[in-house]
Amino acid sequence: MSTHGSDMKKIELDIVALSHSVTQSHNYAVVLGEKEGSRRLPIVIGGFEAQAIAVAMERMTPNRPLTHDLFKKSLQTFDVEIKEVIINNLLDGIFYARLVCERGDDEIEIDSRTSDALALAVRFKCPIYTFEFILEAAGVVLEDDENDEGKKSIVAKDESSDEQTLADYSLDALAQLLNDALEREDYERAAEIRDEISKRRGTSS
Repeated sequence: MSTHGSDMKKIELDIVALSHSVTQSHNYAVVLGEKEGSRRLPIVIGGFEAQAIAVAMERMTPNRPLTHDLFKKSLQTFDVEIKEVIINNLLDGIFYARLVCERGDDEIEIDSRTSDALALAVRFKCPIYTFEFILEAAGVVLEDDENDEGKKSIVAKDESSDEQTLADYSLDALAQLLNDALEREDYERAAEIRDEISKRRGTSS
């Protein structure tokens, strides 16, 4: 890796969108964006991890702790904090990550799947970094970058029909739908309903 030289400078990323992956069914794509640039890094992740990221981004409280909530609680019980997450390698199309943890004066590094690392970064509110050689290999530049919708609503809505259906419900009915979705632990659906409720309240106030 030393051959990368200046490529090893850390580049900070934000999670800018989470949506269904177009290429692989039953998978999702989490899109990371350069904080100080226009490149985007799309990473295909599983549904469970996508749900774990969405729940934390949308500040929802699941009825039962998800695995990542349990892991966070366990780490904090032993006074371990995650200081940062680094997406540190890309091999054969697979992204690798590391959790940089702190316990007192000790720094501990733990290897992690990237999807798990992102779900934990959101929970610990810690920065996410990668290196230039990874952005060079897998990053894409978005032409239409003035559209910042992804930042406002993390769960991208692919089916416009869904939004139309939600628009037909009253606020009370939407609240009931939200409860039902949370009961079923369908957090992606809950996020869509939550967005619709926020939109209504925003326009009515």
